[in-house]
Amino acid sequence: MCRPDERREAREESQPQSPILAQCYSTVMPTFPITRRAFTSASLAAAALPLLGRSAVATERDAISIAYPNDVPTWDPHLRLAQNAQSLYKMVFDSPLTQAPDLRVVPNLVRAWHHRDPLTLELELRDDALFHNGDKVTARDLRYTFFERPRASLSGGGPRLDTAFIWRRLHDIEIVSPQHAVMRFREPMPSAVTWLYFLASLIVPKDHVETVGAAEFARNPIGSGPYRLVEYEMNVRSVFEAFDRYWGGTPPIKRVTVEVVQDVFARVASLDSRRADLAVDLPIREITRLGATSGLVGRIDPVTDIVILELTRTGLFERQELRLAAHHAIDKQAISHALFDGHALPIDVAAAHGTPGYPEDFRFACDPVKAAALVRQAGFGPDNPARIGFYATNGVFPNDFELAQAIAGMWRKVGIEANPEPVALAKYFELLHATKLPEAMLYSWGNTTGDPEMYGGYLFDPKSAFASYKDDDLGERVSRLLIETDTQERHAGYRDLNIYAVETGAIIPLFQAVKTVAYQDRLHFTKYDNGWILPQTFSVSA
Repeated sequence: MCRPDERREAREESQPQSPILAQCYSTVMPTFPITRRAFTSASLAAAALPLLGRSAVATERDAISIAYPNDVPTWDPHLRLAQNAQSLYKMVFDSPLTQAPDLRVVPNLVRAWHHRDPLTLELELRDDALFHNGDKVTARDLRYTFFERPRASLSGGGPRLDTAFIWRRLHDIEIVSPQHAVMRFREPMPSAVTWLYFLASLIVPKDHVETVGAAEFARNPIGSGPYRLVEYEMNVRSVFEAFDRYWGGTPPIKRVTVEVVQDVFARVASLDSRRADLAVDLPIREITRLGATSGLVGRIDPVTDIVILELTRTGLFERQELRLAAHHAIDKQAISHALFDGHALPIDVAAAHGTPGYPEDFRFACDPVKAAALVRQAGFGPDNPARIGFYATNGVFPNDFELAQAIAGMWRKVGIEANPEPVALAKYFELLHATKLPEAMLYSWGNTTGDPEMYGGYLFDPKSAFASYKDDDLGERVSRLLIETDTQERHAGYRDLNIYAVETGAIIPLFQAVKTVAYQDRLHFTKYDNGWILPQTFSVSA
């Protein structure tokens, strides 16, 4: 059984460059003029600041406050696979494997793993991990997390979990000993190891969950992570205290308060006033201004997430020519320069540059003339526009709603009328699962791993709970790749799938996402190439 080196402590400020992000860069931004609108909005947003207490850094070196754009959808980490909540979940729960800041896969609760054959994966758990109630983490908890709970969900014997779809090919998990388990699959699952560190791969305590029930567990979660959740008010704040029996050592910062501040300029104001020690997902121009302010640091870092327009085959977007016209009409490079100061890297398929599923030689042209011709072919034009529904997040990632407005302006010129409407993430998930999204939805698709299945495999599989565009032809292509064990064939297949999806108008890829954070310079921040914000890796200077 292979035994990779134990997890490296990730509390250094210098960060290695990820091969996945080799074409990109990180930067602390120079000064950039702040707009009058931004200044006014930031001033007005100060009214929201009573939510935030005094800066924790100013009072205690081992406590911080974070202004965060969103809450978790639920504290049951298996119920909804929300990428934007993973940093919060990872404070309370631990996964079998994890990633280093440069995205290397490293041991976590699982010390070693080995594929005996394509249908058998052996796992050795560490023997010193405890849940917050003092119970030891064992193979029973792993089996419950990845097999028993999902299987009960599929049979109607428990809450409907998003994880049930992911582990549908798992036949059983054999418990060899308290620290040794064997996963057995009905058919090959090439992404099984990846799913042991991605999204909801968070182990929960079997005995505790079965004793208190799923609803009570979601209200008062117990995990084996570096922090315990000690206070919680939905969509307002979460307070975490360091778990002093954590197997990886007690985190340097003993108390973390995460304030949910949905208004982006309120997050800016919270840092301006030093009421927060760190603020997440701020506008690009605000990051440059904050970064030039004494005592503050501003960062713009490319990550493996991608910004996309999810499409549906509903309304006028049942017509392929209109979906393709909508893509040809968008000048991604111009938007990157106007809204992201050139830091948002345009993408032509639904994957990040440098990842195995990205065909670097493929281009989808920005061509407004062709877009207008396709709109006319469908019987519409600027004087008789094709009217579609268009939803977008607002304040979830940098400049998201401004991006939606810019796209709508470009569409208008070729004869597509769409007035973007802001939608909360909880509402988005509700509409997605009910297949009630409009023709277009602006969304930041999370993939911390770079694996192509976690891009196209789930975006284009019509059986997936995460796919907005349902197409049987795409589904057949995906189904073959989900069991392809030859790595080269698998990656080539996903590159072909991603090209086909764009050429048929199944999706409109826009940019490789950037993560923006600003913080007080006494905070030693650890940057992850996948955008994780993990206070357990931070420390604070005197």
